[in-house]
Amino acid sequence: MIQLHDKQFVPFISAKEIEFALTKMVAQIEDDFADETPVFVGVLNGAFMVVSDFMKLYKKPCEVSFIKMASYEGISSTNEVKQLIGLNQDLTGRTVVIIEDIVDTGNTLVELKQLFKQQNVKHFKIATLFFKPEAYTKDIKIDYIGIRIPNKFIVGYGLDYNGLGRNLPEVYKLKE
Repeated sequence: MIQLHDKQFVPFISAKEIEFALTKMVAQIEDDFADETPVFVGVLNGAFMVVSDFMKLYKKPCEVSFIKMASYEGISSTNEVKQLIGLNQDLTGRTVVIIEDIVDTGNTLVELKQLFKQQNVKHFKIATLFFKPEAYTKDIKIDYIGIRIPNKFIVGYGLDYNGLGRNLPEVYKLKE
């Protein structure tokens, strides 16, 4: 068990499980875009570890960029997504794969889909390491899912609780 601020968390997903899920996602994406050079767009802050490990596994030509969005305060979604850092490259006619650490409500995906629709991309795909189907409220297809999880608050592997826990190599869930 670990303590972050005023909350306790218990082990939930091991580093080995994360590596297995990422390896599977990378293989699917390499197969789907074998003849293309996709642009992977990581959603900061949470996805920095996912993107780093994903890129180490991806063996074909690709590019990487980042966008920073925010929708959480504490352990709750604000239901309002703010773009804090945007993209600064022309993606017209390119294949873009969003790499998310976690998809729960889907509010961030709505903003991202709108943003990339304006960019006239060739393909817009979404890959997420963690997906909470019980919390997902949108109608946007998630193309690549690493691990489906229950609607529990988690930290570690890039995910935080008020700034703490991102550096943990495995994932912990809020102790009930």
